[in-house]
Amino acid sequence: MSTFPSLEQLHAIGAKQQPSYDDPAAVAAAVERLRRLPPLVFAGECDGLKSKIAAASRGEAFLLQGGDCAETFADATADNTRNKLRVLLQMAVVLTYAASVPVVKVGRLAGQYAKPRSSDNETRLLPEGEVTLPAYRGDAVNGFEFTPESRRPDPQRLLEVYHSSASTLNLVRAFTTGGYADLRQVHTWNSEFVRNSPVGQHYEAMAAEIDRALTFMKAIGANPDEFHRVDFYSSHEALILEYEHAMTRIDSRTEQPYNVSGHMVWIGERTRQIDGAHVEYFSHIRNPIGCKLGPSATADDALALAAKLNPTNEPGRLTFITRFGADKVRDGLPGLVEKVNAEGVDVAWVCDAMHGNTFTSSNGYKTRRFSDVLDEVRGFFEVHRALGTVPAGILVENTGDDVTEIIGGGEELDEQGLAHRYESVVDPRLNRVQSLEMAFQVAEMLRRS
Repeated sequence: MSTFPSLEQLHAIGAKQQPSYDDPAAVAAAVERLRRLPPLVFAGECDGLKSKIAAASRGEAFLLQGGDCAETFADATADNTRNKLRVLLQMAVVLTYAASVPVVKVGRLAGQYAKPRSSDNETRLLPEGEVTLPAYRGDAVNGFEFTPESRRPDPQRLLEVYHSSASTLNLVRAFTTGGYADLRQVHTWNSEFVRNSPVGQHYEAMAAEIDRALTFMKAIGANPDEFHRVDFYSSHEALILEYEHAMTRIDSRTEQPYNVSGHMVWIGERTRQIDGAHVEYFSHIRNPIGCKLGPSATADDALALAAKLNPTNEPGRLTFITRFGADKVRDGLPGLVEKVNAEGVDVAWVCDAMHGNTFTSSNGYKTRRFSDVLDEVRGFFEVHRALGTVPAGILVENTGDDVTEIIGGGEELDEQGLAHRYESVVDPRLNRVQSLEMAFQVAEMLRRS
C-alpha cells in the first residue's frame, strides 16, 4: 500500500465538502476504530459488479440504480429496507422484459449518509432573531435538527454509518436470497399495481405480456435459480474521506486496494476536480466507480477524468453519470459522448435525471416535476440513439413509500399536495407509484433504442 495516499496527503491536496470537526483526537479515534472493523462488502463482489457494468456499457445489460438521496439512521429499519428493495425489484422486472437483457440492480443504500451542500452554513430567522449554524451534511456528519448541539459535526457518527450500513446489508442479503425476490412474486406485485392503480392501468398490455412469458416458462418446467434470488449491489457517494479511507482495505487475492464500504462508489459533481483529493483517492481503489458530469463539464474534462481514473481503459471500471437537466441534456450531452467515444474510452453512460431538475415550489418545498425527470431520460436515449452509442442505465432517487415529494405523474400531485407527506431531509424522491410509472415509461424507451 506504499503508493496509496494517506489521509493526511489527501487533505493536503485539498478536499472539498468536508466537515469541520473541532476535536482532532476524536476524529483519529473514530478512524482507527473503523480501520479495525470487518469489511461490509468483498472485493470479489465488487469485481462481479464491474463485469456486469462492462456488459451494460456494451448494451448486453442495463443498470438500474435507485434509492434515497440521503439515508438517515432513524430509517435504517427492516420495513424501510424491504420497501426500497421491493420497488427496485418491481422496476427491474419491467425493464428486464423490455430490454431483453439482464438488469443490474444497484441500490443507493447502506452508505448514502453524507451529502454535499452549496454552503457551509445555514441561516434561519427564529423568534430570537437570525441564527446561523453549520449546514446539515447528512447523518454521517451531523443532525438535521436546527440546534447548535445537533448541527455540530460529530466523528462518532462515522461509526454509526458503519453499523447502520451493516444492518441494512444484512437485511438486503436475507431478502434477496430468502425468497422475497422471487420473480413470480415480484410480477404479482406489479400485476396488483396495474390492476388497482389508475396509473397502472396505462401499462396493462406490457404487464400482460410479462404474465404470458412467465406462464410459458412455468408450462415448460423452467425454474432456474435466477427466478428465486437476485444479485443486488450497494452504492453511495464516497464523500467523507475519513470514512472512505478507513474502509479501504488490501484484497488478499490481488494485493490491490478496495473500498469495502460499498460495491460501487461515486464522485459527485462538486468534488470531481481533476487535481482534487477525491479524484486522487478514487484513482487508487479498484471498485467500479462513477463520476457525475453536469452542464459545466466539457468533453476535455471527461477525457482527463477518464485518463486519471481508468488509465488502463478497463471495461466496467468507470461510469459517467450525467445530470444535465431536461432543458440542457439534448444540447449538452452529445458533445461529451461523441468525443469520449471517438477517443475509444471504455465507459458506461448512465442518466441521473433527478439532480438537474430541482426547484423550490411556491409553498417552499424543494421538488422536481415528474415530467422533467422523464423528459431528461427521454433526451438521454435520443442522444445515444442518434450517435449510435449505448445508454447503459438510469439513476433515480426514489423510495418504496407513498411520499409526496415530486409533483406530477399519473397521480397528478400538485404543489399543495407536497405538504401531505414530504419526508426527505435533503432531496425529493419518486414515490412508489411514480417509480413504477417511470419503469414502464423507460421500458418503452428501451424497446425503441
